[in-house]
Formats: sequence, structure tokens, C-alpha cells
Amino acid sequence: MFANEKFKKIVTNLCYALELIAALFVLVGIIITIIRLVPSVEEYWNQRMETSAFTAFLERVMALVIGVEFLKMLCRPNSDNILETIIFVVARHMIIAPMASTIDGLISAVSICLLVFMRRYLKVSRDKEQKRESAGLKDVIKDLKSE
Repeated sequence: MFANEKFKKIVTNLCYALELIAALFVLVGIIITIIRLVPSVEEYWNQRMETSAFTAFLERVMALVIGVEFLKMLCRPNSDNILETIIFVVARHMIIAPMASTIDGLISAVSICLLVFMRRYLKVSRDKEQKRESAGLKDVIKDLKSE
């Protein structure tokens, strides 16, 4: 049994290390994307009268934003970061990808609404739990002071 627990701990630590390595690769990719975005600004400025130029520029920026959100999710995997990443991915799909049909647009819009609602609900639940914990801590402190 002891060997099994030790093996689980080694595998868990290895997983954390692999996550950090993946996060470093994503960070390098983000830095490269930022560097490559600088000429895109000039290219967009030169073609600013064309709608397609803005769409191409926006696609590059949204890819960068999604990369940053993904990096945040890798570094701190909590429900807020995961939901934010998914919201940006769906928003990118709505803005950049050509809509196959009206239903596709409706599904994307409903998805974002549900994700925002879930994020809000999880935040309210977490806030209530933190208030209960802090109230319990205050009661413990009062009990200690009264003794």
C-alpha cells in the first residue's frame, strides 16, 4: 500500500511538471504571436478600407487572446479560467468563422449565454461559501476571546 501511494505521488508530480512544460511552450507561442502581430498592424493600416483586412487582423488578435486564456487555464486550472477560455473560443467562432446557418449562430449565442450564466452562478456560490467560512471563523475567534 505504501508503494502505491508513493507511485501516485510521483505520477502526480510528473503531471504537474508536464503541465508547466506545456505552459512554457504556450508562453513561447504567445510571445512569437505578439511579435508576428506587429507587422499585421501595419498591414491592416495599409488595407484599412477593406472589411476583409479587419477580419484577418481580428482573427490573429482573437487567437492571441485565446492563447493567453489557455495559458491562464494551464497555470491556474479553476472553473473561472476554464469557462473564460471556452467563452472566448465560442466568441471567436461566432466572430471569425463563417456561419454555416442561422441555427449555428443561434447555438453559439445560446452557448455564450449559458457559459456566462454558469460563471455567474459558480461565482455567487463560491462567494456564499466564503462568507459562511469567514462567519464561522469569526465565531471561533469570538469564542476564543470570551474564554
